[in-house]
Amino acid sequence: MTGRLYGVGLGPGDPELMTVKAARLIGEADVIAYHSARHGRSIARSVAEPYLREGQLEERLVYPVTTETTDHPGGYEGAIADFYELSAKKLAEHLDAGRDVVLLCEGDPFFYGSYMYMHERLAGRFEAEVVPGVTSVSAAASVLGRPLVQRDEVLTVLPGTLPAPELARRLADTEAAAVLKLGRTFGSVREALAESGKLDDALYIERATWGQQRVEPFADVDPESVPYFSLALLPSPAYKSRVEGEPAAASSAPVPVEGGEVVVVGLGPAGPEWLTPEASAELAAADHIVGYGPYVARVPQRAGQQRHASGNRVEADRAVEALQLASTGARVAVVSSGDPGVFAMASAVLEQVSAGNGAGARVRIVPGVTAAQAAASRVGAPLGHDYCVLSLSDRLKPWEIIERRLDAAGAADLVLALYNPASRTRVTQLANARDVLLRHRDPGTPVVVARDVGGPEEDIRVTTLGGLDPSTVDMRCLLIVGSSRTVVEEGPDGRSVVWTPRSYS
Repeated sequence: MTGRLYGVGLGPGDPELMTVKAARLIGEADVIAYHSARHGRSIARSVAEPYLREGQLEERLVYPVTTETTDHPGGYEGAIADFYELSAKKLAEHLDAGRDVVLLCEGDPFFYGSYMYMHERLAGRFEAEVVPGVTSVSAAASVLGRPLVQRDEVLTVLPGTLPAPELARRLADTEAAAVLKLGRTFGSVREALAESGKLDDALYIERATWGQQRVEPFADVDPESVPYFSLALLPSPAYKSRVEGEPAAASSAPVPVEGGEVVVVGLGPAGPEWLTPEASAELAAADHIVGYGPYVARVPQRAGQQRHASGNRVEADRAVEALQLASTGARVAVVSSGDPGVFAMASAVLEQVSAGNGAGARVRIVPGVTAAQAAASRVGAPLGHDYCVLSLSDRLKPWEIIERRLDAAGAADLVLALYNPASRTRVTQLANARDVLLRHRDPGTPVVVARDVGGPEEDIRVTTLGGLDPSTVDMRCLLIVGSSRTVVEEGPDGRSVVWTPRSYS
């Protein structure tokens, strides 16, 4: 009969913060396994030591490399992968011999813990159980005497190994955060906190609950003194506001102030090369960036700027939030892909202004390159004459209206730029639209299918209305359907050039 594997969380360092179950299993185990650096000392073993007993076998898993370089042919990742394979083999030998193995893990085994690498290699072959432990994040909050989050606040947990710009973006998008794995990453994390405007609120906690614990404002910490077992914490802002006698932002109504402004900014269809200088200047000047999460992520972070990302189907809520922020005197940029006036946030903001929201706030619109313009540029000039822009989404308008407009545009012989042609839940609309247009157009009418224009997955195809396969089209596509005058010719590079002449002569 084989033994059983236990991944036992030891908590943050104080042996008294270990669970009763963890202490019992450590005392009962045949084998105690733990990781250590080459010097042989193990923090995990020192935490568990009060619960060890005489006669237990100890299996020390010694990392071949920590922060230094390695001559392993696979580099650091290769050396670590080989180490985990060898460690799993050692533990498997004990388990095959019928011995129960407890693998010690600081904090919680499945929270950035080293145990998970053994679990994924051994859990399919042997019985395995994970015993959770108090995490360093929870311990840090208890040491501070400050709640991590409350009510509807969002807590974000981040590894300090992320690039500073990515850290800054994520820190700016959350109310509360914990950044782990400091040590060598301290400088990068400090830079990200400064860029996100959170440095003055961040606290540094080292070895929480240990005898050598240290707590300081993050901005005051000497980078040379920072060990791996430390973290940055941004605790609940609502709690801080109440303690300091200020109203919590999440629960107070904004007080109207003169001078606030909402600028609805078009980002263009893809990366920064599509952004106009005017749009770029407005984004840099804003106190707040509001928008759909992926669009907010495209805006470069500026120190002190607050970011408010939300989902794709809350345009009205997003507009209200922006107007409320502006009514307190702030400069707010609401971002849209493409042009904000084309199936985007400009109309959503103005609709809320008309409904009485954002008293005193000014609204301006900054245009951007549209998806239709971008797609047309990739093939030539299919929009060179009169054209119609139409969305096939029937989420905000009935399909009967869409079909009537398609029929009218088809009869008028207009080129069509079709937005929102399909999604996971809308799979019939494009086929229906094609059939409506075929009432008026030859099956050989050119159709441009442009996907992810300007992005890493850009794909431009030229087909015909009769040959269009709706199953190859998704939400990231835009279609341009030619008129009876639209021409397709082969360019010097063999690619199709599509254009619609301006003259009917």
